[in-house]
Amino acid sequence: MATNTNDAAGSSPDWNSAPAWKLPGWFEPVAVATILIGACYLTRRRSVSLFKKGKKKSTIYTKPLLPTSTESIETVDSDYSGSPGSQFEEEDPFDVQAKTTPYDILPKERSCCGLRIYTPNTDRFQNNWHSIFLNKFPFLIEIFYWLVTYALYRAAHIASQHYFGKEIWDQAEANGIRILEIEQVSWARFFFPIKEISVQRWFIGYPGEFPGHSTLLTLLNRAYALIHIPGTVLFIAWYYKSAYSFKSFATIRRTMTLTNWLAFTIFTLYPCMPPRLLPAQYGFIDTVRRDSAESVFMKGKFVNSLAAMPSMHFGYSFIVGLTLIHHSSVIPFFRPALKSNQLSKFWKTFFAILGFCYPTLILITIVATANHYWLDAIAGATVAGFSLLANRVFMICVPLEDVFFWCIRAKKPHHNCGLGKSN
Repeated sequence: MATNTNDAAGSSPDWNSAPAWKLPGWFEPVAVATILIGACYLTRRRSVSLFKKGKKKSTIYTKPLLPTSTESIETVDSDYSGSPGSQFEEEDPFDVQAKTTPYDILPKERSCCGLRIYTPNTDRFQNNWHSIFLNKFPFLIEIFYWLVTYALYRAAHIASQHYFGKEIWDQAEANGIRILEIEQVSWARFFFPIKEISVQRWFIGYPGEFPGHSTLLTLLNRAYALIHIPGTVLFIAWYYKSAYSFKSFATIRRTMTLTNWLAFTIFTLYPCMPPRLLPAQYGFIDTVRRDSAESVFMKGKFVNSLAAMPSMHFGYSFIVGLTLIHHSSVIPFFRPALKSNQLSKFWKTFFAILGFCYPTLILITIVATANHYWLDAIAGATVAGFSLLANRVFMICVPLEDVFFWCIRAKKPHHNCGLGKSN
């Protein structure tokens, strides 16, 4: 039976570079909080005031209307304690209810799995204080979505530990070794001419083989720690503000969410030990921990350290890379739906190059630091690619979203993102 070798690989005396810089423990949480708060502020709806009184349009009709009614309705102005602009000047892309129906009376008509269903209409709650607040800062909804995703990550971790019990470490170690055998011994070794250990030794240095590039490895250690969480949060905040349309942003948000959910399922059923945690005889060194560069988000009981397959580091970077290429519009296949003349030629070229270089950097980083196998990266890209094609599956959750907002007595705010927004 294998033993817990959590520190075995990291205790090797072969490499112990002094970190180029050491960040305090509070830096990453503060950085993430700053990004999120900044995104909420920059994407705020300027036409909405939290304090001033404004006018709202009240619906007046002479007899009850059925959901399919097309009778005309009259609107008049009336005082209310709310804010100008809270009439939601943007059209809800998911609402198929006729515009002529009284918004605060009839249920919403949704399409789910080919069926037409009716859900509670939350428009009547638009003047509640939390509805106005959400309408002012709609990016708060994106933060909520990611909190739900993190809760599912924790649930998947707990479920995996419960399912495998005390044998989870042995199972994860066996799965990690099996991946190495597939890459180096099986017929598939033709597709993996460069071994992971060779990449790490090129950076560390190995007598008689590689001179070593410790400074570069130190930079990669720091990149591995900082990019995955703060970098991804920064990307979501930037793209919410910069996407050419809400449709573009929503597609990427759903893609990343589905990628997470599929990966969590695999983590639960297939625990996999990363190379850095394999027994010392395999030669890998946990350089991130030895370099004092470990992220505060990647240690402790809230992190699943046996979740190497698939690589979410590369899965995220793959999605980010495709998005940047799409945003640049330099490749016809990735051309945005709306005109991209808002960008100069310099920025188009910049985003296209960054879209290629970013996932390449992450791939080198996760292998050099012994956090993932080549197959992990392939699996991460595969899951991300499938999620991009199948992301609209989350549209079936729209009715559940209606019910949730009804329960909290709030109206879901309309988006306020993209270069094509009117507000």
